[in-house]
Amino acid sequence: MSTDQERHVIITGFGGQGIILAGDILGRAATLYDHKFATMTQSYGPEARGSACSAQVIISKEEILFPYVREPQVLICLSQEGYSKSVGSLHRGGVLIWDSDLVQTKNLDPSLITYNIPATRFAEELGNRMMANIAMLGFLAAVHHIVSAQAMRKAVLSSVPEPTRELNTRAFERGFQYGEAILKSKAKQSKA
Repeated sequence: MSTDQERHVIITGFGGQGIILAGDILGRAATLYDHKFATMTQSYGPEARGSACSAQVIISKEEILFPYVREPQVLICLSQEGYSKSVGSLHRGGVLIWDSDLVQTKNLDPSLITYNIPATRFAEELGNRMMANIAMLGFLAAVHHIVSAQAMRKAVLSSVPEPTRELNTRAFERGFQYGEAILKSKAKQSKA
């Protein structure tokens, strides 16, 4: 159960997509750069690569007393299996973000705030499919202010090997710019 101060996030996908790294980066952004509290738990199938996995992150301005996410306010899906397993637990009125290249949604609760991003396609355009998780974090930073964009940028750079920092920065910025464009488009639609 979350308090009003806590934000519960589940990032789900399959092994090899950097799901656990994405959760670590989100928690790092919150604690080291936005000076909040955070916990992260993780789960994955018996095979390290290719089986379902998830990172559960709680972020709060106050100390966190229970580290497990039961009803996330934000759900990020990078696989169909992860979406299917987790969408039913999403808090009413929560935020659902999915990789439109890998996930098909159906019968969504109309109370949800929904976004999709072709994160895998963006990563492939950059030459490395493994960057989809970072593009997704950039998108999250643009559309939901769970942590500041600057904190997320710093956390990405401090979490990846030095030779990959430029490519990770490009992936983050591609996702961030896409998220900003989506928000501008939604704002124009609501004014019309």
